[in-house]
Amino acid sequence: MASALTVLRRLYLSIYNWLVFIGWFQVLFLALKALKESGHEHVYNAVEKPLLLAQSAAVMEILHSLIGLVRSPVSSTLPQIGSRLYLTWGILWSFPEIRTHILVTSLVISWAITEIIRYSFFGMKEAFGFAPSWHLWLRYSTFLVLYPTGISSEVGLIYFALPYIKASEKYCFRMPNKWNFSFDYFYAAILALGIYVPGSPHLYHYMLGQRKRALSKSKKE
Repeated sequence: MASALTVLRRLYLSIYNWLVFIGWFQVLFLALKALKESGHEHVYNAVEKPLLLAQSAAVMEILHSLIGLVRSPVSSTLPQIGSRLYLTWGILWSFPEIRTHILVTSLVISWAITEIIRYSFFGMKEAFGFAPSWHLWLRYSTFLVLYPTGISSEVGLIYFALPYIKASEKYCFRMPNKWNFSFDYFYAAILALGIYVPGSPHLYHYMLGQRKRALSKSKKE
């Protein structure tokens, strides 16, 4: 029974990782194509559908952590996925005015390269039980550059979206209302920016620790 469950787990995770890999590969291909043919202003429109699908699929990773399907702790998975979903839906999808900014291109490319490497790495591990050493190195080394470029793009896009958030009053709840509750999305966005200050170095340090452990283990083997 246990072995059957293990096979089902690996089969499910293999299919999941390779499907999301395909989604991110499409995002990167369409982003580079649009950048070459039309300029950075058209990158978002080119990648919108696969980007929304691929990034939203990452919600499953939170569930995977919660139920113990993978070893990744929820404490690191939740903020990473949460910030990505916030940028994808709460900023880019919600405020079209920001979509032509050049930081969208750096964001999408940073995310796509990172996820293509990550999902193919775990897809290999689940499907075949191993990943090549060069793939391991890419998995735990490319973030050294791509994490700073991705985070900088995220912070920049939230900041440049602030005037549009304030002017639109989208997602705001004003009093009086029957719930006696108010919410201002503009100040929520400022709070999100504030969370990036301690959150980003913490996650970067966590990934550095992961890299050290993974590459050290690989050398021993």
